[in-house]
Amino acid sequence: MSIVSDGTVNVRYLVDDVQSAVDFYTIHFGFTLNTAALPAFADVTRGNLRLLLAGPASSAGRPMPDGRRPEPGGWNRIHFIVHDITAEVARLRAAGVVFRNDIVTGPGGRQILLDDPSGNPVELFQPAGS
Repeated sequence: MSIVSDGTVNVRYLVDDVQSAVDFYTIHFGFTLNTAALPAFADVTRGNLRLLLAGPASSAGRPMPDGRRPEPGGWNRIHFIVHDITAEVARLRAAGVVFRNDIVTGPGGRQILLDDPSGNPVELFQPAGS
């Protein structure tokens, strides 16, 4: 297998509204807009993460041969490591971000899930001892 790699991790999220998704990731998480073909598609980056935001009009949003339609949501997610999860949750709640749960503490640290505007999950994680 020959995979092209430039050190960038590419993740595609299906979204209901591309502009809302761009606004969400640039405002709340410091992503930078790279390209936009609104209303179908945009991609944003933060460090080595390139997040491809594919709307219903994008090629990624087209139905499969068996009729299934790709849609946002699910449980796979991008994972952000934070230094102070309590402060980040407070900041995002004040901005109206919707959370799926409360902060959970486990052996590796503390985590919480929030939804982007289309219901795609984003995890905030504070490692134990930090």
